[in-house]
Amino acid sequence: MSASEQPPAALGGPAAEIAAGYAFEGAALDLGALLWDGACHPDAPIRIPLPVLNRHGLVAGATGTGKTKTLQLIAEQLSANGVPVFLADIKGDVSGVSAPGEDGEKVRERAAQVGQEWRATGFPCEFYGLGGTGPGIPVRATVTGFGPVLLSKVLQLNQTQEQSLGLIFHYADAKGLELVDLKDLRAVVAFLVSDTGKAELKGIGGLSTVTAGVILRSITAFEQQGAGGFFGEPEFDTAAFLRTAADGRGIVSVLELPAVQDKPQLFSTFLMWMLADLFNDLPEVGDPEKPKLVFFFDEAHLLFSGASKAFLASITQTVRLIRSKGIGVFFVTQTPKDVPSDVLAQLGNRVQHALRAFTPDDAKALKATVRTFPKSPYDLEEVLTGLGTGEAVITVLSEKGAPTPVAATRLRAPESLMGPVDAAALDAAVKGSPLYGRYAEAVDRESAYERLTAEQQAAEAAALDAAAAKEAEKEGKAGRQGGGRAPKPEPSLAEQVVGSGVFKSLARSIGTQLGREISRSIFGTARRKR
Repeated sequence: MSASEQPPAALGGPAAEIAAGYAFEGAALDLGALLWDGACHPDAPIRIPLPVLNRHGLVAGATGTGKTKTLQLIAEQLSANGVPVFLADIKGDVSGVSAPGEDGEKVRERAAQVGQEWRATGFPCEFYGLGGTGPGIPVRATVTGFGPVLLSKVLQLNQTQEQSLGLIFHYADAKGLELVDLKDLRAVVAFLVSDTGKAELKGIGGLSTVTAGVILRSITAFEQQGAGGFFGEPEFDTAAFLRTAADGRGIVSVLELPAVQDKPQLFSTFLMWMLADLFNDLPEVGDPEKPKLVFFFDEAHLLFSGASKAFLASITQTVRLIRSKGIGVFFVTQTPKDVPSDVLAQLGNRVQHALRAFTPDDAKALKATVRTFPKSPYDLEEVLTGLGTGEAVITVLSEKGAPTPVAATRLRAPESLMGPVDAAALDAAVKGSPLYGRYAEAVDRESAYERLTAEQQAAEAAALDAAAAKEAEKEGKAGRQGGGRAPKPEPSLAEQVVGSGVFKSLARSIGTQLGREISRSIFGTARRKR
């Protein structure tokens, strides 16, 4: 299919029907040109209507088949149409979307084949990094904001441990103990299995010492991997992803992840937190003329690998409902079988790059992929193994919401730089952002760790004072001779503190926050007023 240099013949029969299926009247993104019978037909453009991009999609294909360039191509055109975009840059080669592309023989050849008027263009970008790792504006989440379900995924807890972590969050919320970073969570867990704290959870199930130990060890291991910096304040406001530039183009938000690409569960779960946070905050808009944001979820299989049923159900519900808030989500992975069927059923727009069939498992994955497409006049097993780099099999939703005919497509060339920008340009873009001053420096304010530590110190001091007072009273009795009893002294402040208990004192200090639990979303992430 890729060696199609013969001149295109006039379209007729099935090819004409396929081309007619992409002749949309409204605004649409140009993906490429139809491949049929060994030829590329620039007069048969393959497009996707702008209004259906909130119906979600899938970009799949084997390594090296051009998935990243497809994301770049779609991101450019969305930006040009005033739609903000979010991209995760795992390999460090997407930053080039901010700079004009480089003209060359291959670019001109591809443009001529697909009927593209190529023009080198850079697009407005913001660059982010998780917790300040590598280049980018730091993106942090508080532990409370992240929630117990997503945190359990990151810490690789089993179902029982996940439920216990949910109980810990419930208790911290009810007592007004803010979990900002991991040391806050560790302090609350340690307290709840201490002699003083065990009674606190008796009425709602309790926390076993064994489970608490597993959670604490997981937190420690997580921090030793350098992941502690991802949790803290200031917590990132994901509404920043919805901005447009002064010229009306959508801003492309690029999350730089090369520094954490060896921590796949971490970055895939953080992407889900971002999506869940957007879901919490945005109002219902139905089906707008164009999306508010298109979110590309790269390496999607990492999110689903080893996920609990509850976690998968939460993902499915988020994907199903976030469409009505104007957000489109594209999952990016190698084969459709990487995505659970309930989620896959929500993905109406498909761009499938080449698949390889070197092993029996590859052949099985190929057959499974073919079954996810509508019936077509192509021999899809043959087509999918014969596609060249930058070619794909495509079906999208029409303006009426019906699937378009399956079309083998030669994709257009991105107009921005197909590679990373240099480090100096990236650093300048980061520090020149209006968001840099707001998020660059971490803030460590008083939260659960500081409060519990202060209360523990106060209790210890009170106990010492009480012991000293008791000893002094004994000595006073021994030294007194006859003469009536000495009046009983008023209880000291220390005795009052000890008598009240650690958390009774804490409850008084936080006043009206006591007993008010944070309202949580599908994933248990906290809803915050902004």
